[in-house]
Amino acid sequence: MREIVFDTETTGLSFVGGDRMVEIGCVELINRVETGRTFHAYFHPERDMPAEAERVHGLSATFLAKHPVFAAGVAALLDFIGDAPLVAHNAGFDFSFLNGELERCGQVAVCRTRMVDTLAIARTRHPGAKHTLDALCNRFGIDRSHRVLHGALLDAQLLAQVYVELMGGRQIGLGLVSETAPIVVEHVVVAPVRARPLRVFSASPAELAAHAAFLKKVKEPLWEGAASQ
Repeated sequence: MREIVFDTETTGLSFVGGDRMVEIGCVELINRVETGRTFHAYFHPERDMPAEAERVHGLSATFLAKHPVFAAGVAALLDFIGDAPLVAHNAGFDFSFLNGELERCGQVAVCRTRMVDTLAIARTRHPGAKHTLDALCNRFGIDRSHRVLHGALLDAQLLAQVYVELMGGRQIGLGLVSETAPIVVEHVVVAPVRARPLRVFSASPAELAAHAAFLKKVKEPLWEGAASQ
């Protein structure tokens, strides 16, 4: 099963309010194991960068001005995500920006049936606990010491580990076989086992004499009674 864990950074909280996506990071999972394939891109937002947003992710308008607009990189992004389910933390937020950018440049929005929200999963698994990405990393012992600022690819990589833990760890291949499923037994060649030669241990004359002397000291031994019956 192929899944894409992703995260975005933006100029603010509302795409319909005029904010734009400035960074996206994606991590590919196959059967809930990272394959090493990632997608990462910065985008020119074609607007200013509010100071409060820059304090979160550190991306300035000057830095982003050197990068292409979203429409210029959308083909590579869509090719990477394909038709896989998309996993995000507070996924409704990330989907609103992803789909907003897609529709803005004439592309079809990603169907929300593909959305997997780790925030909703965490709330179900651990009600009453903190559910931020930092808190979940702490819960599962995931090293986040290198996370100084928010970054889309780094956060997606951390979230991929959190997602695997939320779903029970890397056990997707341990499902039970259905009783009605056919069982296919392949021909297996087993290498012959080399048996060690039999080793015979015998008591020495001195050991036999010591044993006989010990038996003479036993009063009314049980084995004599058994022999007479």
